[in-house]
Amino acid sequence: MELPEILTGDSLTRLLQGAAVGAVATMAIGFNYGGWMLGGTAQTLADKAASSAVVAAIAPICVEQFQRSAKAADNMVELKKVSSWQQSGFIEKGGWAVMPGGKTAGSGVSEACATLLGNLK
Repeated sequence: MELPEILTGDSLTRLLQGAAVGAVATMAIGFNYGGWMLGGTAQTLADKAASSAVVAAIAPICVEQFQRSAKAADNMVELKKVSSWQQSGFIEKGGWAVMPGGKTAGSGVSEACATLLGNLK
């Protein structure tokens, strides 16, 4: 049985070259413009999204604890006096970012809480 002409000689070389170029072009377009990603990248994005969601859910609790504290008005004045990059430390030191039953503040909670408190009038 004789092989078709496309699978022999120079035609085979061109066929393999075309397949290789097509595969590389498909991957380049897929990863750069098609939204494809590797599993590690997807996991990293999922972890960041989950962390952001947790902070967004917990920060209002921190604000509520701050507002219900014994010296809420005085604490708000003190918070406004502190520079913006130190406000999260002020919130952590006051203990408002620690959730009921917890021992430490979650990562990013005090910063989000300070931002929410700064937006209050």
